[in-house]
Amino acid sequence: MASTHSHPGERAAQDPIRLLAIRDTPLTVDEVFRAVGDDGAGGTALFVGTVRDHDGGADVDTLGYSSHPTAEAELRRVAEKIVAEYPVRALAAVHRVGDLGVGDLAVVVAVSCPHRGEAFEACRKLIDNLKNEVPIWKHQKFSDGTEEWVGA
Repeated sequence: MASTHSHPGERAAQDPIRLLAIRDTPLTVDEVFRAVGDDGAGGTALFVGTVRDHDGGADVDTLGYSSHPTAEAELRRVAEKIVAEYPVRALAAVHRVGDLGVGDLAVVVAVSCPHRGEAFEACRKLIDNLKNEVPIWKHQKFSDGTEEWVGA
């Protein structure tokens, strides 16, 4: 939770939301990590979601993500909620849409805070809320010919 330390370095940055995007081009960890660099942060937590080769015991052949037109606005709402709940110095979240292969980066999020515990908690809540609330859907096709839609 947000702390009330009086040290100026522990106050939230003016605009801690540094990067939010839903895009159809490959994601990079470096871009997201650079976006959350902040001299007032003692801890940065970063989460990378990748496409795995199986789900629910079935082999995944192909996977595609699609999003609702409101997805970026919902992503901003989720990010603003994290910034309000934690002493976030910097936050970034990028999600991929389109066709992805096994091993591709599907989502990269990062949060920098004054301390590591806050950074871990805020990053965990950011990715969980993104997965649960932002209208992005995953379409999986399995090697046995079946398919499945998953998403918020």
